[in-house]
Amino acid sequence: MSGMTITHQDQGDHGRYVAELEGEQATGHLDWERRGDDVRVSTHTIVPSEIGGRGVAARLVDALVADAREEGFKVDPRCSYVAKKFDEHPDWSDLRA
Repeated sequence: MSGMTITHQDQGDHGRYVAELEGEQATGHLDWERRGDDVRVSTHTIVPSEIGGRGVAARLVDALVADAREEGFKVDPRCSYVAKKFDEHPDWSDLRA
């Protein structure tokens, strides 16, 4: 979707991917916590109803997966939405912790 920006706020032992949509006040986010040096545990994916139904959550997961590939960490999908997306994408199985 055009008009959506995903930023990553890495706080060391935890972080958040934030989705902002052009012209919208509401933002979506995916939270994670670090486990060891090479695993990020996805804990929550939140998309307010005002911006729901536009693929925001899927784009947040895509950003997490892209970073996992680029940076070499694995994902423990504790968030039910992230777990569902991992189940839908067998090509991500190598990234699952």
